[in-house]
Amino acid sequence: MSIHQQVTIPADPKRIYQVLADAEVLSALSGMGGTMARTVGEEFVAFDGNVTGRQIELVPGIRIVQSWRFPRWEPGQHSLVSFTLTAVDGGTRLTIDQHGEPDDWHDHIAANWPTFYLTPLMEHFDV
Repeated sequence: MSIHQQVTIPADPKRIYQVLADAEVLSALSGMGGTMARTVGEEFVAFDGNVTGRQIELVPGIRIVQSWRFPRWEPGQHSLVSFTLTAVDGGTRLTIDQHGEPDDWHDHIAANWPTFYLTPLMEHFDV
């Protein structure tokens, strides 16, 4: 299964990238804590430890690919999350694709992308 979500955010791709690449800043948008990872291969913690992962690919202003897991998943279970940033009129189209999440988590994760990412990002950049 996979998850695909998309939104246009009224900000430059480089500014959005800076928030997405920093789990500490991103988590703070939802009032939670996190630990950043700024280089490929480095581990991060987001949303008070509810998501952990590793940076797989970092292309500033264009793409972030991360390996994700939730602590309640089976050992060794990870999913791959890609954030693609495309400059468009009015800001940036953020495309999120997630693959490899456990079937019984699919609906939960898909429903929470707006809660923890899309809505906080829109509010943060809607100045």
